[in-house]
Amino acid sequence: MKNMPVFDKVTPSLLEAMPYQYAGKDINVCIETEEFTCLCPWTGLPDYAYLVINYVPAKTVVELKSLKMYLQTFRMVGMVHESVVNRIMDDLVKAVKPKNMSVELEFGIRGGITTTVSAEYHSKKMKGK
Repeated sequence: MKNMPVFDKVTPSLLEAMPYQYAGKDINVCIETEEFTCLCPWTGLPDYAYLVINYVPAKTVVELKSLKMYLQTFRMVGMVHESVVNRIMDDLVKAVKPKNMSVELEFGIRGGITTTVSAEYHSKKMKGK
């Protein structure tokens, strides 16, 4: 059995983009997972979150296995919730160059508090419309 890689830093180079065959035709791509984890930077304890990514592709779409591997690199990284959302957004926008995108993470209850953090991106071309 192969040893699984152990990541200690976020690795955006794992993200792969594939050509979107219907460039020019707007669709919404929604990707969800209940298995997102990262570490609390103060306690080192795991933070669990429900992740939703929505985007309208321009010319490329994200390859899902590469996205899964990329998201797994957060597992051993201590980051505050707001930084996690912004990092995922920035890395995906660079990789896929969508027309628009939103990323939302709903972090599990810790100390009786649930935190939901979201970010949006709109390409410059879309802002002018």
